[in-house]
Amino acid sequence: MNPIKITAVALVATFGLAAVASADDAAGKLPPASSKMGVTYATDIKPVFDNSCVKCHSGDKPKAHLKLDTLEGALKGSHDGKVVIPGDSAKSILVQAIAHATKDHDQWMPPLHNRANIGPLTAEQIGLIRAWIDQGAK
Repeated sequence: MNPIKITAVALVATFGLAAVASADDAAGKLPPASSKMGVTYATDIKPVFDNSCVKCHSGDKPKAHLKLDTLEGALKGSHDGKVVIPGDSAKSILVQAIAHATKDHDQWMPPLHNRANIGPLTAEQIGLIRAWIDQGAK
C-alpha cells in the first residue's frame, strides 16, 4: 500500500477515535441522574433555576434568547435551538453546559466569572435536572 494512503487511513482512524473519545469524555463528566422519581419543573427544577439561572435567562431580553423561568421557555430553547431533549439528559445541551462538560468554556453555565457572582451548580442539582429530563421534562 502507498505510504500516503496509509497515512491518510491512519489520520482518519485517529480523528474518528478522537471524536468518539471526546463524546465519551463529556458523558464521563456528567454527574449521574438523581434516583428521585416524579421530578417536575414546578416542584423540583424551578427553584434551582430561580437561584442559578433566571437572573440572566428571563425577562424581555434573556441571554441567548433562553428563558428558564417557565417550563415552556426551557422546552422552547434558545436562539440556537432546543437545549433540553426530553428523555435524554446526556445529550441535552443544558446539562452539558451546567455540568461544565463542554470544551468551550464560553458555554459553561453559569459562567465562571459572572456579574451576579453565581457559583456552579452542585452535582446533586445537576443530577436532579438530569432526572427531570430523563423522566420526560414535565
